[in-house]
Amino acid sequence: MPEFLRLVPPKEAVARWLQAFPTEPPVERETIPAAEALGRVLAQPILSPHALPAFPRANVDGYALRAENTFGASPSLPSYLRVTAEVPMGGTPSGEVGLGEAFLVHTGGMIPEGANAVVMLEDTQTVRPSEIEVYRPAAQGQNVIAAGEDVEAGEKVMDAGIRLRPQEIGGLLALGVTQVAVYMRPRVAILSTGDEVVPPEVEPRPGQVRDINSFTLASLVTRSGGAPILGGILPDRFDVLEQAAREAHASCHMVVITAGSSASARDMTASVLSRLGEPGVLVHGLSVKPGKPTILGIAGDVPLVGLPGNPVSALVVAALTLVPAIARLGGAKVAIPAGRIRARLTVNIPSEAGRDDYVPVRLEATPEGWLAEPVFGKSNLIFTLVRADGLVHVPADATGWAAGALVDVEPF
Repeated sequence: MPEFLRLVPPKEAVARWLQAFPTEPPVERETIPAAEALGRVLAQPILSPHALPAFPRANVDGYALRAENTFGASPSLPSYLRVTAEVPMGGTPSGEVGLGEAFLVHTGGMIPEGANAVVMLEDTQTVRPSEIEVYRPAAQGQNVIAAGEDVEAGEKVMDAGIRLRPQEIGGLLALGVTQVAVYMRPRVAILSTGDEVVPPEVEPRPGQVRDINSFTLASLVTRSGGAPILGGILPDRFDVLEQAAREAHASCHMVVITAGSSASARDMTASVLSRLGEPGVLVHGLSVKPGKPTILGIAGDVPLVGLPGNPVSALVVAALTLVPAIARLGGAKVAIPAGRIRARLTVNIPSEAGRDDYVPVRLEATPEGWLAEPVFGKSNLIFTLVRADGLVHVPADATGWAAGALVDVEPF
């Protein structure tokens, strides 16, 4: 009679298993174009080679001027300024802004010397070809993006171990970083077993089923940042399975076997895995449905997984086990969970009624739950999103969220 499985809660089992993993990622590094690095894991930190932006820029279309020239301005008592030049897009200003003067500037244009603010076009009116009225006072720095406001020269902008998202790709290219060192994708061997299993292109005879697990698991591995290595369909023979497992163990960073993990006289996965090396099988049986007869182990530095043959069970348990394992093997830090996250705001988020606002936030896990810290910044500062983990939505009928409020965070 086979022994009953000793069931372990999934979180406890995965934590015990991950503790036995190598402390350093076993995969090698490679250098690839930054534009092609989406989803890859950085192998070394990124330091900004220069400030971003490299020069002060206008954040709106308007007039660059000295803020003190507009103090006290109102619709009934406007300030009058001479327009002495226009800043060409992609070029540098000719001259500097003097007292009582203004330069026409466009969004993204360079701020000329002598100016310390930009007043929006909507707050002005042209009275002559070279003169404007300003109806609203400007504060120093208003509508100006200062040099280095996004990042400073030499600042560490990305840590090793992060998985590159679209905003990181944009940030790298904004800094002129066109090549990045990343970890190679962990190779995950997938062995499917069963005399009754046939390839998908074969018409099954009575008693046979098509191989589903190899391809659903390979898709999950790919999406999680790994490189699936399909080992084909193996018969229910101990010697064949052991030989295939040994070859996979020698060439891959993780070995996954589907079927043959339950406590029956015919199932042999646990025995095969235990022969691959120390410490061997660590867990055989999870207190979860579906997927109870799961096996977790490690041989040397190579994690081992035995999944049930049932396609639903295999995929459910693979999501719990393979995803964090691939992240660890591939050098990635602990990832933010997928799906909407309930978090508590650390500071107020102001908003104007009548429009939907989406505010970037950084997430922090605490024993009491998730905290969401807003990352405020202008819309053309790409590293605002690099520093964030997700977005908080403020609906049009609200005027913001108060500190301490529970909000839904949509992770990137």
